[in-house]
Amino acid sequence: MSNITDLKPDLKNTFWQALADSPFLFLQLDSDPHTAVPMTAQLDKDANGTIWFFTAKDHTLARGGRATATFSGKDNQIFARFTGILTPETSRERLDKQWSRVVEAWFPGGKDDPRLLMLRMDLGKAEIWNSDLGFIDNAKMLMGFDMREEAREEHTETML
Repeated sequence: MSNITDLKPDLKNTFWQALADSPFLFLQLDSDPHTAVPMTAQLDKDANGTIWFFTAKDHTLARGGRATATFSGKDNQIFARFTGILTPETSRERLDKQWSRVVEAWFPGGKDDPRLLMLRMDLGKAEIWNSDLGFIDNAKMLMGFDMREEAREEHTETML
């Protein structure tokens, strides 16, 4: 992705809201695309360019490194692919902040479960698409009108 722009901040904000509403995505290590698995992004509205994941120390993602996430929002109205670097998160304060009953269901030993690993993903480049073109544009598409320009207006490359 070259010429990263941030001319469409509303689309970027729409992405963050969609991820908050449905924090499920596919995450893979760039060094091994076969590692792609569904994960739950742990968000913090005050964190700039960072999300977290809980996994097990013996999981393939535990190796860390460059990673790519693929996201589809509820009702398939927004899509995104973004990159970042996965590293172990060692802050107990961060662990406490992100911990939940849902996470505990996967780690019955709690925050001190010997299998538990929290990963931090420092985010980089992103590509975001909005497929919610609205009623008029959808009607135009159904009638066979050229929709390429409208589609370009609902796409951005940016830094997260």
